[in-house]
Amino acid sequence: MQEKDIGKLIEKTVKDGGVLALLYFDLHGNQKDALQKLGVGFVQKILQEPGVKYAQGEIDEPLESGGLFSTSVEVKVLTTDVVTLARLCGAYSPFSMEILQPDEFVLSISEMHELLIFLGATTHDYKKYIMEKVASPEEKEKYKKSLEQRIKIGEKLMSRKEAG
Repeated sequence: MQEKDIGKLIEKTVKDGGVLALLYFDLHGNQKDALQKLGVGFVQKILQEPGVKYAQGEIDEPLESGGLFSTSVEVKVLTTDVVTLARLCGAYSPFSMEILQPDEFVLSISEMHELLIFLGATTHDYKKYIMEKVASPEEKEKYKKSLEQRIKIGEKLMSRKEAG
């Protein structure tokens, strides 16, 4: 895609609610060449994500220390909306980011719901993983009971919403 076409794509996507951002990642490995290939594959994987319109990465020259190579990858990414950007951050864990466009966001209630539900689900998944790996049997049982209560409360809220 030519730079002129990319500029038009960015302008239209941002106008329609999209986000242009820089995401920064670190990669580590024991082979310099493999690390650089990993960086290229990483950018391609981001490009395949739903809601990603464009992604271009720059991979720094890997540095070696004690037999381990490290590098950083800067990915310029254009997403259809802020929720897609949040999902990318949740899935790939950049160590830093910078929003280039737009200058401000106006989100609908449904977009806010989607964003907050995503954050809640991600936090829940991390808590569950931690509990399964490090909790004592008593803590696991307490957590299981709290999940069962959460399901009951959710069912109650859903039936109330359907009745109202």
